[in-house]
Amino acid sequence: MTTPMTTPMDTGMVATSTDALSATSLLKLMWLASPALPVGGFSYSEGLEAAIESGRVGDEATAGVWLRDQLALALGRSELPLVAQAHAAWACGDLPRAEALNDWQRCTRESSEMRLQAEQMGRSLHDWLRQRAPEDARVAFLGRLSPAPTWPLAFALACVLAGAAAREALLTFAFGWAENMVQAALKAVPLGQSAGQRLLATLVEAIEPVVDAALALPDDARQAFTPMLAIVSAQHEAQYSRLFRS
Repeated sequence: MTTPMTTPMDTGMVATSTDALSATSLLKLMWLASPALPVGGFSYSEGLEAAIESGRVGDEATAGVWLRDQLALALGRSELPLVAQAHAAWACGDLPRAEALNDWQRCTRESSEMRLQAEQMGRSLHDWLRQRAPEDARVAFLGRLSPAPTWPLAFALACVLAGAAAREALLTFAFGWAENMVQAALKAVPLGQSAGQRLLATLVEAIEPVVDAALALPDDARQAFTPMLAIVSAQHEAQYSRLFRS
């Protein structure tokens, strides 16, 4: 097992859920959740554009139902527990466990667009981390994951390096997702800014219980089973006119 090297991003210890988050760690989490993070999240709608094309989503109310369901049924049972388990693996330097979790993420993507998104955003975040923690052995290992590091694994490592506990990591991951998806809805439905703020407010209210449920989910209960999301994602691959990559 390779011992991780300390980097300027490290706080010296990984925070626990009872630790007060330092100002520096909080700012780093805000940075990771920002749409300005250069990972390309803004270019994906995760099937929302196809749901709009098929008539399943057409206004603020139906967009809200779609996104709340996706948060609970997709992120809450798959990506969020994965981030929690990857956070634990990176924190203790369990590199084989991190690799196994990365393989699970890749193998459970139900369309080529979903897999493309997970791998492209993972590679981009690895490049970002490599510029900020070039001597950390975990960052180097992340870059060697084949055929690519995935977004949840890279994000979990970024949160460990920021000194954040698992719960804060999951809240940050979920909020970043919510902000990107609301922006996608604004463009594709389309919706106005006020409607977008109302959508974001409802997602923010739903995030905390979903995160807490994901943290309590046993390892063998993690799952990726969202048939309708998989169907619309596959339909998007052949959609005639598209704004987004997924």
